[in-house]
Amino acid sequence: MADQGDRKTVRAFQCRDYLFEIFDRLSAEHQCSVDYLINEAMREYAHAREQSVAALGMQSQDLANSAVAGAPAMSTPAVDARRPPMLTPVPSRRPTVQPAVNPLMAVTVPPPLPGRRPSDVASRRVLMLQFNGETFPVEKDEFIIGRGVRTTDLAIRDGNISRKHAAVVFHDGAYFMKDLGSTNGIEFAGQRVESKRIEEGDVYRICDYEFRFSYQ
Repeated sequence: MADQGDRKTVRAFQCRDYLFEIFDRLSAEHQCSVDYLINEAMREYAHAREQSVAALGMQSQDLANSAVAGAPAMSTPAVDARRPPMLTPVPSRRPTVQPAVNPLMAVTVPPPLPGRRPSDVASRRVLMLQFNGETFPVEKDEFIIGRGVRTTDLAIRDGNISRKHAAVVFHDGAYFMKDLGSTNGIEFAGQRVESKRIEEGDVYRICDYEFRFSYQ
């Protein structure tokens, strides 16, 4: 390509496919044309080659001067003028913008327990169960009431009580009294219930036994 002021003569030349792909990708990254990048690469190559040729000429002149003066010539690494120099990458025209860092996002939050949402733990109140003159804190998501000693949290030795009769279940931020398919069921205010949300002061009956609930 020959420069004549601002006028340029278009010359056709062959370029390997992988080199053209590199120039095409660089043009997209730096927002400039492929022609501009190829011209800059050729300009840098020509400039570096001129410096290499000049360096070779200076080296030959130094060797000749040293030979004439009788001084030992210092070894200088050979410069291969046929090897293309490293091209200086074209700087990006777009300013680099660093993303804003929110200091609150840097705080590590421990993961919630399996099967439990964070809001459940934060809003959970302590439920107390009063039965037969004793008070039992309900600290599990499923507190089982029944006849079975090994399978329940509150065992009642009565043949009218099913092995797993009822359960106090914590779900979606609230406690519920739930029948587990028992024979004699659960009563609240004289009515049999399958499942009911436990409110402050609620009293449930299972056969001849009374269960009173309160929150702390």
